Amino acid sequence: MDQCREAPKKLVYCILFCMIIFSGCMSAKSISGQAETDPSDFSGGPEFAESRPRVQARDQLTVTFSKGEVELDFRKSYVASEAQLFTAIYEGLFSYHPFTMEPILAAAEKWELSEDKKQWTFTIRQEAKFWNGDPVRAEDFRAAWLSILSPQNNAPYSSLFDIIEGAREYRTGMTHNDENVGIIASGVKTLVVKLNAPASFFPYMLCHHSFSPIHPSMINNKDWSVKPPLSNGPFYITEMNENKIVLAKTNAYWDASAVSLNKITLKYTESGDEATSLWNSGEARWISGEVNFDTLTDRSGIQVNAMFATHYYFIRSGEKPWNDYRIRRALVLALPWEEIRAGHFLPAKTLIYPLPGYPKIEGLYDTDTEEAADLLAQAGFPQGAGLPDLVIRITPSPEAARIGGLMANVWKEKLGVSVRVEVVPHNRYFQMLKTDDYTVGFSTWIGDFADPYTFLQMWRRDSNLNDAHHNDEDYETLIEKSMLEEGQTRWATLADAEKLLLERGSVLPISYSPAINIVDISELGGWFPNALDIHPFKHLSFRAFRPLPGVVMAK
Repeated sequence: MDQCREAPKKLVYCILFCMIIFSGCMSAKSISGQAETDPSDFSGGPEFAESRPRVQARDQLTVTFSKGEVELDFRKSYVASEAQLFTAIYEGLFSYHPFTMEPILAAAEKWELSEDKKQWTFTIRQEAKFWNGDPVRAEDFRAAWLSILSPQNNAPYSSLFDIIEGAREYRTGMTHNDENVGIIASGVKTLVVKLNAPASFFPYMLCHHSFSPIHPSMINNKDWSVKPPLSNGPFYITEMNENKIVLAKTNAYWDASAVSLNKITLKYTESGDEATSLWNSGEARWISGEVNFDTLTDRSGIQVNAMFATHYYFIRSGEKPWNDYRIRRALVLALPWEEIRAGHFLPAKTLIYPLPGYPKIEGLYDTDTEEAADLLAQAGFPQGAGLPDLVIRITPSPEAARIGGLMANVWKEKLGVSVRVEVVPHNRYFQMLKTDDYTVGFSTWIGDFADPYTFLQMWRRDSNLNDAHHNDEDYETLIEKSMLEEGQTRWATLADAEKLLLERGSVLPISYSPAINIVDISELGGWFPNALDIHPFKHLSFRAFRPLPGVVMAK
């Protein structure tokens, strides 16, 4: 998912050095049939000492996010703050364990796997309901998934479904018969999913909000902002405007007895100062978004951890001459990588954060302007002669200006390429990446599940997330090959695919992005630092108070 908040300041990196590196949560292990870990096993811990104004209502939580347009239709959404909101209001067959990020059963109570490991049969809980009391049916999942796959909807995450038999053909319009897609409601509560190949990581994918069900009354509704959606999660929306969303506990939810919070208020703040003020006053107990660290009166809530996320630039290759990888490779080789990554606490030479067990690859770090010039000449553009203007699209931030300006100067001076830097406002930037009038852009991508495929599927030629218009037959062959493999063999093939992206100048990794939140985890139970920076609202609760030594709590 796209990460829309600004890169944190170097000062924060320095202060929190010892907190950043931990990779225990970066697990990508396969899971077996019914084995689960109860999230409540991790919800214990000491009572906390109060050091800020006391929360009066122990069943209510206020969280701040940076202000921006909120898309409630999960078929259209792809930003990080919306993914966090969706843990409250939607629920798929599986959901994330709050500590390990392993998939745990949610709307499904069990599943069966065929002998060839390609057919999954899910049994949906009898008590699974939407907030109005209507039952959640297998058909509600099937209709929602087919809606995402519909070419007319152009859903950002539709290519995730390509693992399902016939999904890619239906999504790309090669077939118009949804009966050819391996999503079958064989009973009211029985959903059968047929895959193209065995995929032990399938439950990890199913945690993503794109695999949620949709109430029949909303399946053809194109605008979910008019009234609160009929959702099936542990909470539902009772109030919403551009400044806040108020959630209430869903009494019809199948596991309502395990939900501690009765009310959640999401405040969308205009600035870091506003969010910090809400924290300092005690009103907000979690800041997920922009914050002013200088004015925090209590820094004990600062949480920083390694995240499965990468900040990168990309070179679009959908049109000539940029579709010639020799030109892109030349641009990459000319760059002074150490200078470009200067000031980034976790500089990245590769696209994929080094997951345990994933093959180590060298990535991008060499500078060779001589070879770069030779490659340009081989491609028919000696000293850049004849190349069209190269447009770098950035946001109005100092770091983007520094990197964009450095790239522009190097490409002009060392290779003779005509370069123009174009600045686009933050609130329009990600939409502008969908247009065709630029050459180089940037993004920060957070993996949606702990597997390399969550990054690599974005670069497939027909992926709706393929802003780079990447189209490489060798790359497609490797990804297709990986679909027929498992375990380390599969990861080795995916690593080869990543090498192609890097060596052929499609992706230019800058840094791995830490997750930064302001939350007192001794106060808010069920909140754990993790690699995806997803914290399911269902598992959050306030711990009991313990006064500071020598302090008497007033009655």
